[in-house]
Amino acid sequence: MKGFFSWFKSGNNIKRWLILIVVAIVCICYAISTIIVTDTLDIKTIFKIAILFVCGFVGIVVGCVSLQKRNLEILVKKTDKRADVKSLIYNKKVYDQGPKVVVIGGGSGLNTVLRGLKEYTDNITAIVTVSDYGDKNSDSRILLDTLPLEDVKESIIALAGNEEEMSRLINFKFQYGNLKSLSFGDIYLLAMKNTYSDFTKSIERGKDILNMTGRVLPVTQEEIEICAELSDGTIVKGRSEIPDAVNSKIVGINRVYINPTNVKVAPGVVEAIKDADAIIIGPGSLYTNVIPNLLVNGVSKALKESKGFKIYVSNIMTEPGQTYNYSLSDHIKAIKRHIGEGTIDYCLYDSGEIMPEFIRKYNKEGAELVEQDIQKAKAQGIKIVKRDLASIENGHIRHNPDAIAKAIIELICEDLRFKDKQNDPEYLMLSHKLKYKKVTSSKKEKWKKPKLDKSGKSKFYAKYQDRIISLKESNEKTKRDIANKSRGSQILERVNSMKKYSSELKKRRENEEKEKQKFLRGIK
Repeated sequence: MKGFFSWFKSGNNIKRWLILIVVAIVCICYAISTIIVTDTLDIKTIFKIAILFVCGFVGIVVGCVSLQKRNLEILVKKTDKRADVKSLIYNKKVYDQGPKVVVIGGGSGLNTVLRGLKEYTDNITAIVTVSDYGDKNSDSRILLDTLPLEDVKESIIALAGNEEEMSRLINFKFQYGNLKSLSFGDIYLLAMKNTYSDFTKSIERGKDILNMTGRVLPVTQEEIEICAELSDGTIVKGRSEIPDAVNSKIVGINRVYINPTNVKVAPGVVEAIKDADAIIIGPGSLYTNVIPNLLVNGVSKALKESKGFKIYVSNIMTEPGQTYNYSLSDHIKAIKRHIGEGTIDYCLYDSGEIMPEFIRKYNKEGAELVEQDIQKAKAQGIKIVKRDLASIENGHIRHNPDAIAKAIIELICEDLRFKDKQNDPEYLMLSHKLKYKKVTSSKKEKWKKPKLDKSGKSKFYAKYQDRIISLKESNEKTKRDIANKSRGSQILERVNSMKKYSSELKKRRENEEKEKQKFLRGIK
């Protein structure tokens, strides 16, 4: 009964539409009764009956439509909280009917997108690289003879309901007994593979077993080696060797390829891409995380044949050893050069509003902001979407998961609106979530504002307080360093002056001693 009465809470806005429907029915009943009891109908009475019928009919239609729409909104709201499963207004099926989104890549960039998207839909498929990073193989991988699954495990963590607990579990290493130095994540994935006799299916089944939002698919069931041909003709093999070779030779990357070249795509990957409403490529290391996945047989073809729109999420900063001095259009050209046209419809890039002190840190390491040559990118037939995507985490420039997800979901909503599907559950769910996120984020900013800016004069300060504080600290540190250097120089000058005075005094004493000896010799 609690589930039933929860419909009529004041915040649900249900009662008003029920009352409208009841009033509309009363109007129609009154009109019918008037016809029955009245012997003769004059023009005034007929006009009155007609108005009652029209008002009643319109009231019932408006009430039913609004009631249905409100029911879907409440359902979405309850689904977001994932609470009170026995409630009549919880329906997991509607949440599962969210847009089908495929994310292709590897590394932290892929996981950033997954963290944001899992707040909007359950229909997420992460297609990840199966390649070694070049580090020394762990004892766990050597003893269990497993594939390089670091990207797979990180994506599982990113899609988990509780990332912190899942990370502790997947990365747990035994410290005793026969299992010493073995990783639980590797043991689990090996056990799943042996249970289902299929590597891809075993990872996919983890969605239900680990209570994940979405699923993770390896791009292939075989280990691939990423190789690069540099602009001077040098061939470099190994994911981690490529940046080192580029930096040491001071040359660019001409192309990358995978070895073996005829590796088969994993089951389910092509189907997921073809059925997707949206396909996200990147962000991440362009030549070692993004492009290699697209080179697996069947992936680029499925990408071109898919009716879903393809979005490339551009990196915020260039990467030393891979994309030095690359602009926005250069990133797009590199992808097209490897897999051809028809693979990117939209390019999502950052507005570039980053405080200089953070950029300077990256400049010291050879990285810089990706140049936003918008006109050149548009000339390649790409639709450009500009958003504030950057966030600062522990002094590092990172993509904001929620900002990326909102930009992607907004594009999906616009596509649904274009198809005149504003009343579909999928559209109502997404639009409600976007509004909810917008309201909650604005409330947070409003709550923080008195602390950030009591005068209320500077909106810029309220938005970029952390960056401004960091800049002030950097300037203060610089001033202290200058002051310390100044004091040090003063002390050094004094020391040098004392040394100079000491040497002059020593010379004077030596001269006096010589004069004295000369005088004594003259007397003798």
